[in-house]
Amino acid sequence: MAHSEHNRSKNSGGFALIILGALLLFLAPNINPTSSELGTMALIGGIIIGAIGFYIKFIKNRPKKV
Repeated sequence: MAHSEHNRSKNSGGFALIILGALLLFLAPNINPTSSELGTMALIGGIIIGAIGFYIKFIKNRPKKV
């Protein structure tokens, strides 16, 4: 492996998406208690955003098994 490739940063924002998804899941019931549609959309959005972050952080760059 070339030295410059070894030192290159691999930060892709996946961890930030996981944290954002977790915050949405945690805060979804408290977002707007009078509007259940908004809370439901926040729950679904938190799951989707967290799943995308998990894919980017852990699955995308995994070496393929032969």
